[in-house]
Amino acid sequence: MKTISNIIILIFIPLSMFAQQKKKLPKSKVDYTAFLEMSEEIMEYRQERLISLDVFLSYMADENTILLDTRSEAAYKKKHLKGAMHINFSDFTAEKLAKLIPSKETRILIYCNNNIDGDLVHFAAKMAPLALNIPTFINLYGYGYKNVYELSSLVPIKDKRLQFEGTVVK
Repeated sequence: MKTISNIIILIFIPLSMFAQQKKKLPKSKVDYTAFLEMSEEIMEYRQERLISLDVFLSYMADENTILLDTRSEAAYKKKHLKGAMHINFSDFTAEKLAKLIPSKETRILIYCNNNIDGDLVHFAAKMAPLALNIPTFINLYGYGYKNVYELSSLVPIKDKRLQFEGTVVK
């Protein structure tokens, strides 16, 4: 008798799980079409906000400007541009961004691995269309931060105008 009740339980459990899976779940909070539309909207705007190293450095000198590094926390801790604030790109939410950057009028400078040349360990280049600057710019814009400027230059790691800090910097 115990065997028959075990068989019934083994049949019933998968059937009840199947019935639960058949229930219509709400649509996810992912909207690829809206992402593409926002990307199209931003394309021309972003082009006007790509800046050379000289302009980037002059903006960095302004105390009302935030230099933002959105690479992983591990990469940031090891080596980043001196003075950069950090938030993982994957941690972007309206609340976390507002905590880090309270005013949407603040000038924000962004850079990524693909801007630094010659340090394959700490600034390993991504495929150009997948560079972190692109989704970072789009997301900041989408969250209402439109005063964003992006470094357009590929800067040699040995360029003396760049200063780094982090656990691996001597």
